[in-house]
Amino acid sequence: MNAKELKKAVALTGLLQKLGHNPVRTSGADLIYLGMLPGSGSRPAFAVNPELNVWYDHTLGKGGNLIDFAMAYWQSGFLDAFKKICALTGHNADIDSTAKSGRRRHAVRLPHYQVEYVKPLGNNFFIQKYLVGLGIWEIAQSHLSEIYYFVEDEKQRRKHFFAAGIQNELGSWEVQSLNFCGSLGHKAMTIIPGDTNRLAVFENFVNYLSWLVVEPGCNCTVLILNTLTVIFAAARKAGEFEQVAVYLDRTEVGFKATSAFLTQAPGAYDASGNYKGYANYNEMLRRTTNQSAFKR
Repeated sequence: MNAKELKKAVALTGLLQKLGHNPVRTSGADLIYLGMLPGSGSRPAFAVNPELNVWYDHTLGKGGNLIDFAMAYWQSGFLDAFKKICALTGHNADIDSTAKSGRRRHAVRLPHYQVEYVKPLGNNFFIQKYLVGLGIWEIAQSHLSEIYYFVEDEKQRRKHFFAAGIQNELGSWEVQSLNFCGSLGHKAMTIIPGDTNRLAVFENFVNYLSWLVVEPGCNCTVLILNTLTVIFAAARKAGEFEQVAVYLDRTEVGFKATSAFLTQAPGAYDASGNYKGYANYNEMLRRTTNQSAFKR
């Protein structure tokens, strides 16, 4: 079982129960626990959304998924946290299959991407082709950059990559290319200032830019989640606005995430009806303009 499978198989609420933690109250769709992480105190400030299987500690101001919690709870690295979850929940970690064959074992090194340099769009043919395929090339000129980065293996050999990207509020780059979508650094939301009374919420920058193509002219503040693990902080931010249009995917996960905003932000409403019949804004844009994100 790998990390992705474990996060699907294990409910955070179930893990908390095995650790002796039970909710003290509910808040909308969220379960509220007493603080349990180092430095968080003991007041009821630890929230879990069981539908999305994510958490947020309002005292510490941070949250994440199942494994993020385990790393924070046990103050350990990824592999140690992974093994402890498996041991508590009765799953087989099977991290080191080479032990069965008697081959020499090597420590697993998690990718640590380093940004090498940043360029404006227009210097890389493959990035341009990818964005053209998404139907957002022209609008992306004033919003995205070309990010060049690398990762080193245990022998300090570098592998180089590039992608289109936008910065989040922590200064890390959220990047996307044909073969990769992720963060170069700490995950966080991206906030683009605008009208202080109106907010538009998107899951990623591709859908945000697609919205700008389809519905130009709105000067509202924009919040890009970049990851659903920030849903609590994002919903709390959304509560500061009078009107909150939520443009998340028309999928089971997307509707669940939307409900978190509707619960926490009085002015929030589900605006995904704008692309009814499609999963999101970008799918609608590509299909109605005969674009394909997978042209090579």
